[in-house]
Amino acid sequence: MHDTPPAFRPGYHFTPRRHWINDPNGLLWFDGEYHLFYQYNPNGDVWGDIGWGHAVSTDLQHWDELPVALHADEQTLIFSGSAVVDTHNTSGFAGPGETALVAIYTAARRNPGGLQNQHLAYSTDRGRTWTKYAHNPVLDLGMAEFRDPKVQWYAPGGFWLMAVVLPELHRVAFYASADLKSWHHLSDFGPAGEVKGIWECPDLFPVEWEGGTAWVLKVDVFDGHVSGSTGGQYFVGRFDGERFTPRPGQPARWSDFGADFYAALSWNGLPDHAAGPVWIGWMNNHRYAQTTPTRPWRGALSQPRRLALREDARGLLLAQEPVPQLAARRADHVRHAGMRLDNGAHAWPLTDMQCDIDARFALRDAREFGLRLGDADGDHTLVGYEAGTVFVDRSRSGLMTEHPDFPGRRRAPAGPSSELRLRILVDNCSVEVFVNDGAAVLTELVFPATPAATLALYAADGGVDLLSLDLWQLA
Repeated sequence: MHDTPPAFRPGYHFTPRRHWINDPNGLLWFDGEYHLFYQYNPNGDVWGDIGWGHAVSTDLQHWDELPVALHADEQTLIFSGSAVVDTHNTSGFAGPGETALVAIYTAARRNPGGLQNQHLAYSTDRGRTWTKYAHNPVLDLGMAEFRDPKVQWYAPGGFWLMAVVLPELHRVAFYASADLKSWHHLSDFGPAGEVKGIWECPDLFPVEWEGGTAWVLKVDVFDGHVSGSTGGQYFVGRFDGERFTPRPGQPARWSDFGADFYAALSWNGLPDHAAGPVWIGWMNNHRYAQTTPTRPWRGALSQPRRLALREDARGLLLAQEPVPQLAARRADHVRHAGMRLDNGAHAWPLTDMQCDIDARFALRDAREFGLRLGDADGDHTLVGYEAGTVFVDRSRSGLMTEHPDFPGRRRAPAGPSSELRLRILVDNCSVEVFVNDGAAVLTELVFPATPAATLALYAADGGVDLLSLDLWQLA
């Protein structure tokens, strides 16, 4: 087996050295390290013997891949979950002078129709080795579909709070515990929003904003997403210690409008200087994830994103932007400004597909305009504006475009404004587009057979003004 061509291995997104990866799990910050766990098959590059891989970072950018944290066994796979720092040793897992990290995960029996229930494992050596709790499971409803616990410390009530899904019932169930071992049911939320596909991978977190504190409840849907396949929806409301209640009149909203952002999870226990919640998602799609043209690894995670709430005409939206630490990777800055384009295109050389682009436009009368990564007559990806929406079009982006779920033009609302800002992260096999300071995001994989050598501004059926375009190569 040969390694992936450099054009497909991401340069600044996390991938394992080898084999299959999907959902991020167990995200926490402890003792100066960000911990990243993830669904991982240590025995192949397709979904299989799923356990938890593990990596750590001091800056959310440079990751050290560690040995597998939790292995599947002959009877049980280890599905998604979360992890916490048990500061007060409520679980009793820590000895004198120790602090326990506790993982809460779904154990799934391998046999068809086997049960899914919630288990614990713990570490007292900064997450380097893990011990499965001897009296698992700690929460069992006798169901075949019951998974993905997100646990956090709920300070106002002084208890551990779990959000976990009943996928086929389109519900998020909330549970409380004093010791992480014994759980009692608080309430359920759902069905609500999109219910065409099963629900998975819940997340619940508070966000400070100018109006006070609101709670965001995110859940992923396996069908019915705006992209035409899978993705996440979120609700904004309040959590009173027992139940989650959406804000009156606040609709469910999409966490990302692209086809390749799934199972996002936020970090637990971030330090005070983190300035808001931060989450990361699986940058792939189950409909084609096992056939993407990468070896010996398959699957990547998004850039970590800092989250904030912002008010618009529909209520509160969850704005997402790359974490500030990404800027430390910037090099070789090029700036273009003050360009008026009437139809046609203007191209600049592009060193490689590993860059950070910040572009600002003044809308004029063009039916469509935007940026083209690549040659118009060869492999290229369009990031553009049309009829009040920003889109990513990968219909001619290279490999995978014959797959029925891969090509197309996915759109996100641009909002009512005479100006448009696009922050575009390009990383060899992916494009992440942040619209108007993160009011909407589109995440898409691309696999150009010939890496892009040009970046072009184009306009069709009218004109556009490029106010500025800053481009940095990313180390």
